[in-house]
This record gives sequence, C-alpha cells and structure tokens, in this order.
Amino acid sequence: MRISFNSKIDDIPAEAWNALVQDNNPFLRHEFLAALERNRCVGRHFGWLPMHLAAYDADDQLAAAVPLYLKYNSYGEFVFDWAWADAYQRSGLVYYPKLVAAVPYTPATGQRLLLSPGAPAGAAERIVAAVTRQAQELNLSSLHWLFPDAGEMPGLLQQGLMARSGCQFHWHNEGYRDFDDFLATFTADKRKKLKRERRRVAEAEVELETLHGPQISDELWVVIHDFYRSTFDKKSGHPTLTLGFFQEVGKTLGDQVVVVIARHQGQPVAAAISFRSGDTLYGRHWGCNAEFHSLHFEACYYQGIDYCIRHGLQRFEPGAQGEHKVGRGFRPTATWSAHWIAHPGMSRAIGEFLQREEAMMADYSEKLSEHLPFKSGQIPVK
Repeated sequence: MRISFNSKIDDIPAEAWNALVQDNNPFLRHEFLAALERNRCVGRHFGWLPMHLAAYDADDQLAAAVPLYLKYNSYGEFVFDWAWADAYQRSGLVYYPKLVAAVPYTPATGQRLLLSPGAPAGAAERIVAAVTRQAQELNLSSLHWLFPDAGEMPGLLQQGLMARSGCQFHWHNEGYRDFDDFLATFTADKRKKLKRERRRVAEAEVELETLHGPQISDELWVVIHDFYRSTFDKKSGHPTLTLGFFQEVGKTLGDQVVVVIARHQGQPVAAAISFRSGDTLYGRHWGCNAEFHSLHFEACYYQGIDYCIRHGLQRFEPGAQGEHKVGRGFRPTATWSAHWIAHPGMSRAIGEFLQREEAMMADYSEKLSEHLPFKSGQIPVK
C-alpha cells in the first residue's frame, strides 16, 4: 500500500473517504471534517493540525484512512491526560506535540481506522504501525487513539498500545412503541419524577420543535449559534465551532443534523444540537438565553429518546459525563482509548496507572448501575 499523510481532508477524495465510513457516522464523514477545516475550527490557533492518513492499494484506490491530528494541547479530546503532561514537565521532558487519531471536540465512539472490505490482508496492522512510526519519526512524545470502536482495540493492543477505559451514559432502544412504553419500565417513583419534569416544561408554555439541517435557515443558525456560545461564556470555555461550520454542515449533512428548538411566547429561548447516524443519535451541544425548570432535561434527553423511538434508532449517546443521566434511563457504558508513550519510564508509569484506573472505572460503573430507574427484571443484559 502507498501511505500518505495529508494536511487537508480535501486532499483525499470525499466519495472515496465516505465509502469507508460505517453506519453513515456523521462525525467521520468527509463533510464534517472538511467543515471543521474550512471554518477555522481546527488549525494551529487551536492546536489541532490535520495530518490525515490515506492508504491506497495497488490500483491506487483508497483502501484505508485515519482522521489524524498533530496536537499542541489536550483541549477538545475528552480523554484527559493533563496529569501526564504535567508529569512530563516536572521531569524536564516535553509532552507536546503529540499525535491523536480522533474527531475534534467529539467524544463519540466510532471508527478510527477506516478500512475498505477489500483492503489487502494485514492492512489494519500496517496502518497502525505506520501511524506509530510517524509519531516516532516526528520525535513526538506519544500517540493516542481516542474513542475507537471496541472491535479496533485488540488490534491496537497487539501493536503495543495501552488500553484506557472511560464511562459514558447511553440509552438503548428495546423496541419501545412510544415514550410512555419506555416509562412503563421505570419504578413508580422514578416514573413520577420524570413525568413531573416534562409537565413543568409544558406548564411554562415552552413549545419544542425538532428540525433537521435542511429546515434550518442561515438566520436561525445565527440564533442557535448564539445559544451554543452562551454555554461556553457561562463556563469560561472557548466556543471552537463557528457559525459558518454549523451553517455548512446543516446543508452538507442534511437530515443527519437534528436540532431541538425551544420557544416561549413564539421566541427561541434554547436549542439542543444533535447528529445522527444510521442507528444512533448523538447529543452534542446545548444553550439557552432564559432559564426554565427542567428544560435542559426535556430538550437534551427526553426529546432525543422520543426521536429515537419514532425514527427506529437503536441508541442515544447524549455526550460525555453526567451522572444525572442514570436516573433518566441512560446506562453506564464503557468507552475506550489506546495510547503509545515513547519514553520507556513514562510508559511504565502510565501503564501502571491505567491498570489501577480500569479497576476503578469498572467499580464506578457497577455502583452507578444500582441507581438505574428500571423495575426489577427490566434492565436488559448487554
């Protein structure tokens, strides 16, 4: 195979790249990654420098690809390694830059090794080895595969990377007929609490509407983007996704962009931005300019669950963190990353830490599962 590293996703043919994407995952589509680059959501100013891998077979057809970035910080990764960077600094070593296989600002599990079904035998191993070799040749501190599919992890570990576990909270569709059918699996007190939250939104005369990308005008995107920015302003964060990015993906990804708009007295007061694949809804961003009791839960969680049931989606991933999701029917779910550390001493120390952390994460997940709202016997075994 001929392997190249590309500083622009547009250097790789969009149709060929998208042909490697499974389940029409929105974050891995060429359109999403290109919109990040065209609208200055990534680049040196944010510490995300594209270095996408493309591998071509003997017929010069794209056989494999990896969304790859040279990173000068750890912002927007959601697999937290600041303690590792601090340990490097205290030891007189340099941690940045590093190499990451990831989707910027997106803690959603998916392919990181995009592989054609007709790829040559051993292609996956050669790709992982090529990425690791690139990190070595650039004299980088480390290489990180963030939120890969669980099926990719054995191959990464065979290449000498170390596993790191995390925990998110995901909803699973068990063939529910409607939202009430889902609520019927709750204990009485948990069901009553959730219904009360939904009722408070209705009593406040807040109306909600779900729109897809083609239904959202550039002018409405201005309002939605203001909501998005407001969340970062409140938390002293940085809103890396620009108005132009949202306007572009609203057009290029079409119905894969799903936005819940909340209106009060006819005026928009909040928005929840999601994306969807063939079988999964991904909650990503929320913002508001007025406070209404339980509106966040309604717009970000209950509307999403209802959408999944109505559209036959099998899973809802509402984003990273948030233990409050457990009581609303989102089950603790393991996420993974894989790490190669160049420095032998640091690699040993981090490896020992990861073993301890994995045991703690398993215990954390087990304890949280005890607080799921379902009746006895209603929690499916996954």
